Amino acid sequence: MSKLVTIFGGSGFVGRYIARRMAKEGWRVRVATRRPNDALFVRPYGVVGQVEPVQANIRDDASVRAVLKGADAVVNCVGTFDKGGKNNFDAVQVEGAERIARLAAEEGVARMVHISAIGADEEADSLYATSKGKGEAAVLTHMPGAVILRPSVIFGNEDALFNRFATMMRFSPVLPVVGGETKFQPVYVDDVARAAVKGVLGQAAGGVYELGGPEVMTFREMMREMLSVIRRRRAIINLPFFVAGPMASIMDLGQTITLGLVPAQITRDQVRQLHHDNTVASDAQGFAALDIEPTAMEAVLPDYLWRFRPSGQYAEIKDSAKNLRAH
Repeated sequence: MSKLVTIFGGSGFVGRYIARRMAKEGWRVRVATRRPNDALFVRPYGVVGQVEPVQANIRDDASVRAVLKGADAVVNCVGTFDKGGKNNFDAVQVEGAERIARLAAEEGVARMVHISAIGADEEADSLYATSKGKGEAAVLTHMPGAVILRPSVIFGNEDALFNRFATMMRFSPVLPVVGGETKFQPVYVDDVARAAVKGVLGQAAGGVYELGGPEVMTFREMMREMLSVIRRRRAIINLPFFVAGPMASIMDLGQTITLGLVPAQITRDQVRQLHHDNTVASDAQGFAALDIEPTAMEAVLPDYLWRFRPSGQYAEIKDSAKNLRAH
């Protein structure tokens, strides 16, 4: 019988790419998610019955144990940017990660891949980064041979970064950014999935891998590249941290008062994160250790951002028409 992998968050942004690749490897894929009815789109990734969404809540032992039964490997892709509510940083990225690793060890699961983030550090000044660091430590306590992947900012068709800013540019004459000079190493989502698959297949030694694309870019440069792709001219305005901090505090308060009905566009914790570069450390092992050649951002952005161009899918046709000479 084919081997089985359980992917927590397997219908999310990163998880769906891992699920698709694992199905191509011939594995049975159990996509563990809180709302399996919303994850039915993963079924066509394999043959009938090969990829199945199942209900699981990483805050509950019995729920997690049930979906780990019989699994040969487990991947944890669950993460959050929400510091409040039931699914907060600690509940998801610390306690949830610990629960998955602990129960995987008890159930005899052979391999674990855990998706973390560059900057994960138990001593960080950001609550998000701190929870990621504690989550890594918890995973290694129970699954010392786990493969931990720390990607920089991830881009791809369903991303929440370029799609969000490109949507804003349909209506706004300016593009405000915080941390415009902060450096990132944007990484393609399917490259992260390739790394995860190597971990599941035992083709990567246990340990921490920092994943970044071939280019190091400032936030401002990333936005400039996005504007070039969607063919819109906008002034990029960098908001100083001394302005962004109080502004984020007000937005945090508004989100709290409205019980989350009015989400903060940027939080104080995100401002703290933007004080630090988000790039692969010089002494870290990364894609090279996994024998993966990362994909350049410019090779992918046009494939999904074209819809934000003023002429949408007809932009290329209109450009070609301009070159026609009248006869």
